[in-house]
Amino acid sequence: MINVGLLGCGTVGSGVVKLLGSNQDSIAMRVGQNIGIKRILEIDTHKVAELGLSETVLAASIDEILNDEDISIVVELIGGIEPARTFILECMKKGKHVVTANKDLIAVCGEELFQTAEEYQVNFYFEASVGGGIPVIHPLKQYLGGNRINEVIGIVNGTTNYILTKMTQEGQEFARVLKEAQELGYAEADPTADVEGLDAARKIAILASIAFNSRVTFDDVYVEGITGLSPLDIEYGRELGYVAKLLAIAQEIDGRIQARVHPAFIPQHHPLAAVNGVFNAIFINGDAVGELMFYGRGAGQMPTASAVVGDIMEISRQLYRGTKSSASCTCYMQKEIMPIAELESRFYIRLTAKDRPGVLAAIASVFGNSEVSIATVLQKTSGEDFAQLVLVTHYVREADVRDALAVLKGMNIVAEICTVVRVEGEL
Repeated sequence: MINVGLLGCGTVGSGVVKLLGSNQDSIAMRVGQNIGIKRILEIDTHKVAELGLSETVLAASIDEILNDEDISIVVELIGGIEPARTFILECMKKGKHVVTANKDLIAVCGEELFQTAEEYQVNFYFEASVGGGIPVIHPLKQYLGGNRINEVIGIVNGTTNYILTKMTQEGQEFARVLKEAQELGYAEADPTADVEGLDAARKIAILASIAFNSRVTFDDVYVEGITGLSPLDIEYGRELGYVAKLLAIAQEIDGRIQARVHPAFIPQHHPLAAVNGVFNAIFINGDAVGELMFYGRGAGQMPTASAVVGDIMEISRQLYRGTKSSASCTCYMQKEIMPIAELESRFYIRLTAKDRPGVLAAIASVFGNSEVSIATVLQKTSGEDFAQLVLVTHYVREADVRDALAVLKGMNIVAEICTVVRVEGEL
């Protein structure tokens, strides 16, 4: 019997208990022996009772799990930085293998956790930290390990993808769709981590670290959220052949890593353009394998529990066979982080300007002086004194675009710089 200690029995923790119970026989056959939850650390005892478990499994403190020599694997599902960090480190120092879904912790404290796991010769698995039930961490570490990964692009937040999908399909305003998402349970009461891109930034930091073999932390990721996008932008984007998505992007460019999260327009034929609702997808480009896309439910009780149980099973197989994991930390290099100002991209720019002769030429001149080349122009005249101008640039440096916009903001012919969105991929 492989005994597991569970830290936290909330939504995902309950799912883990259910999955280990409902598929107990097949899991045992695949692993070689039974897996059981021996202790659960959970403040809300009702959660444990609702699962039909005896009160004897409840641990009064972390010490009951730390000092139980029969517990080989500890699953941390508390979330947040503390006390999760301290609990995990203490478990490792006791020789216990650890499984977690804690993206916040890994994106901030990953180096410390991996070093401690290596020092005490224990496994540290975290498949559920990115993409919920989508298996991407292990494939990226193991089966794609022979590739040089060029880029990782993902839709890794179901809340924002749901919001943008509804805005695209129904033309609704952001605030209205957000309220609907909260009512359906797709968005938290405080949606900041989702709509401001923070959740996606933590996930791309983890994926970038694995893909490029160099530590990337949350603070290294450039982040923008979706709150500035309007149905008008989405409609103009559609007219130009694009779909709006919140993308998490990591690339290695000339030996440096660029990691960013922001809204982007992608061509309607791009595989990620068809990823709608609460679904996630991660697009990987490797020099040998070419293009791959991992698609599925990126959150939810049972999809996330599926990934957690997969990690538990992998460690249990090793314990049963007396083998040691080779999936240790792969961040053996130190690569520089490329500033967002050096990004070369195409840009969608919507601004409101005076509707009179010579204005478009003056605006184009400002962009030209900043080495920003314009590829497409849409002019939407409303019959009033101002018109909507939509510009799409060729590939240009981010810093040059920002310089041009700073000049335009000071011109009396420009009423407002409404929206700036990067454009990814070719039509």
